Amino acid sequence: MSTSFSTSSARNVFYGGTAFFVLLFAALVFQSESETPKRDRREMLAANPQIAAGKRIWEDNNCIGCHSLLGEGAYFAPELGNVVDRFGGGEEGKAAVKAFIQSRPPEGISDRRSMPQFNLGERQLNEIADFLEYASKIDTAKWPPSIQG
Repeated sequence: MSTSFSTSSARNVFYGGTAFFVLLFAALVFQSESETPKRDRREMLAANPQIAAGKRIWEDNNCIGCHSLLGEGAYFAPELGNVVDRFGGGEEGKAAVKAFIQSRPPEGISDRRSMPQFNLGERQLNEIADFLEYASKIDTAKWPPSIQG
């Protein structure tokens, strides 16, 4: 049984497919826009302006050029989305992050990659630690996946 695919049939498939995928895209955008405020912890930004200052330090020093944050950025150095939690969480984790940043030798470590010394002051260290703590509290729906299990 031979059937032919007419021009009008092709046009109908095209328009139907286009309408379907436009509606699917709109539904996904709506779902993303309604879920994002529940996950990104905006109330922390309003309560603590040091977080925004820490993000500016992050950007000014191009930390994302070596580190990744929540799966975005370079993979030259460790992921920092949960660094405060890895160092014990809370004030203990923030203190460990600040101590690590301060401990970097100015001349680097020979024959291996090493984070540079940025010579941040105490206020700047507190701001970057607050920003990294904020990043650790964002609900990422388990992204990026952990290979540790």
